[in-house]
Amino acid sequence: MSAAPATLADLLAHAAGFERGVRFLSAAEDDGLRLGYRAVHERARAVAGALQERGLAPGQRVAIVLPTGPEFYDAFFGAILAGLVPVPLYPPVRLGRLEEYHERTAAMLRACGARLVLTDRRVRRLLGEATARAGGVACELVAALEARRPRPVPLAPDDVAFVQFSSGTTVAPKPVQLTHRQVLANVAAIRGAILEAWPEGPELTHVGVSWLPLYHDMGLVGAVLVALSRPGELVLIPPELFVARPAVWLRAISRWGGTTSPAPNFAYALCAERIRDEELVGVDLSSWRIALNGAEPVTPAVLERFIERFAPYGLRPEALTPVYGLAEATLAVTFSPLRERFRHRCFARDALVREGEARPAASGQPLASLGRPLPGFDVRIAADCGEPLAEGRLGRVLVRGPSVMQGYQGLPEATAAALRGGWLDTGDTGFLHGGELYLYGRTKDLLVLRGRNHAPQDVEQALDDVPGVRAGCSAAVGLLAADGAGEELVLFVERVRDAQVPDAVLSERVRRRVLERTALAPAAVHVLEPGTLPRTSSGKIRRAETARLFQAGELQPPQRVRAAALLREMLRSRRAFSRGARAR
Repeated sequence: MSAAPATLADLLAHAAGFERGVRFLSAAEDDGLRLGYRAVHERARAVAGALQERGLAPGQRVAIVLPTGPEFYDAFFGAILAGLVPVPLYPPVRLGRLEEYHERTAAMLRACGARLVLTDRRVRRLLGEATARAGGVACELVAALEARRPRPVPLAPDDVAFVQFSSGTTVAPKPVQLTHRQVLANVAAIRGAILEAWPEGPELTHVGVSWLPLYHDMGLVGAVLVALSRPGELVLIPPELFVARPAVWLRAISRWGGTTSPAPNFAYALCAERIRDEELVGVDLSSWRIALNGAEPVTPAVLERFIERFAPYGLRPEALTPVYGLAEATLAVTFSPLRERFRHRCFARDALVREGEARPAASGQPLASLGRPLPGFDVRIAADCGEPLAEGRLGRVLVRGPSVMQGYQGLPEATAAALRGGWLDTGDTGFLHGGELYLYGRTKDLLVLRGRNHAPQDVEQALDDVPGVRAGCSAAVGLLAADGAGEELVLFVERVRDAQVPDAVLSERVRRRVLERTALAPAAVHVLEPGTLPRTSSGKIRRAETARLFQAGELQPPQRVRAAALLREMLRSRRAFSRGARAR
C-alpha cells in the first residue's frame, strides 16, 4: 500500500494513476470536455515548466484569475508543481461593478504579493486597470505559455500550498495561508465522512457535481480536491450558467448520476423558486446522497421548501446536510449526520436576545443544527473575554483542528487577534445544543436595538417568501437614529425583476412581515433594483458596506453595460497594461 500523499503535488500524481477525471460542461449542456487525471497531470507539468522558465522563485505568489475550465486546473496545479503558491481570485463577472472590482482585486494582489497573474484572453481584456493599481503586476495567458519540461521541486508538507482569501463579509478579504498538511487534513476529514456514511462498492460510485466557483474554498477544496483525493469523477458547471438557469444543476446531477453536490443556502432557495416543471422532464435525483449546505446561514424553511419541491423527482430528504466551515480552517469544521434528515429546532427569541440562552420553545426562532465537529476538530463557545461557556449559552464560536490556518499573510495583528491559545476565533456567534452547533450571526454584523443584540439574518430570512422580494437579496442593518438615541433597524431589499407591485406597497409588505415574525419594527425600508446590494466574491451580502454606501449616498444599482461602454473599458485595460509594461 502506497504512502498517503504529503503534498498536493503528490495528490495529483496519485490520481493520475486512475481512469477517473473531471468533466467541464458548457452552456449548451452537451457532453462537455472530459479530462482524465493523467491528462490533468501532464498539462499541469507543462505549465509548471513554462513558469519556471519565467525565473520565478519557489514560494512566490501567482494569482489565478480564471473562470471554471481546464485552464484553471492547468494554472493552479502548474503553479504548485513549479514550487509556486497559487492565489485564486475571482474574475470580473459583474460588469456593472467594474470600478469596485478593480479596487478590490488590486488590493488582493497587493496583499498577497502576487508576482504574476495567469488568466485567459477574455478575462485579460478587463484586468489591466486592476494590475496597474497593484503596481503593474505582469499578466500572462495560460494558453500562451510554451510547454516546458519542469525541473523537480522539493515540496514539504508544511510549505504553503495556496493562499485563499476570506470572504470579506464584514471587513476587507484577508489572505489565508494554508499548508499542504492543513489542506490534506481537511480533504481527508471530508472524504472520510462521506465514505463512512456512503462507502463505495459495486452499487455505488461517488460522482461529484458542482457549479461553485473554483476561486472559492467550497468549490476548490470541497469539490476539486475532495474529488481528486478519492479519486472520483467530477462534473463542473460554470457558476454563471447556474445563476441564469438553475435547472442545469439538477439536470447534471440526474444525467451524470451525481452523489455529492454542495451549495450555499441561497442556491436551494433559488431552485425551489425558479425551476419550472417543464425543465425537470426526465430528471431523477435519486442518486444524490449528499447535498451539503454551507458557506452562509442555513435556513430550515428553505430546506423544507427544497425537499417539498423536488421530492417528487427522487430527492432523498436525508440528503440535505447543513455544515459549517470557513476559509481560515481550510473549509469544513462540522457536518450534520449524512444519512439522517437534517435537524432544526425553535428557540425562544427573547431568551436568546435578552439572556444569551438557547432555550427550546414550541415556537420562536427556527435554527438548523450544523452537526458535530469532524474527527480531529473541536468547537468551543466562549465569552468575549475568552472564558468557555456552558452548553446552551450564546457566545463566540472558537474552533481548533489540523486544518486551521497558520495565519494571514502579512497581517500579524489580524493573525494574533484570530488565533489565541491554539483556538481560532471565527467571528461567528452561536451555541451548542445536544453537542451540536447552532449559529446565530456574525459578531460584527449583530444589530444592537434598544440594548439587545439581534442577528440580522433572523430579519432577512423572514423576507425570503415575501411576494415581490428577491430571495436572499436583503440586508438588515442598524443605523444611528436621527435623534442620536441609539440604533434603529433599516432594511434594504431588492425587488424581483419586472415586479408588478409599487415600491410603497412592497415596502409595507416587508414592514408587516418583519413585525409579525420578529416583533421588530423597521424604521425604514428601502426597495432597490436587482443587483444593487454589494456582495462578496462568493455572493454574500456585505451589510456594513451597504450601510456605508447608503450613508454616503452611493448605494446605486449596477450600471447597464452596453457594447460601447465595454469597449471603452477594454481600451482602458489595454492602456493600463502598456503603462505597466513600460514601468517594468
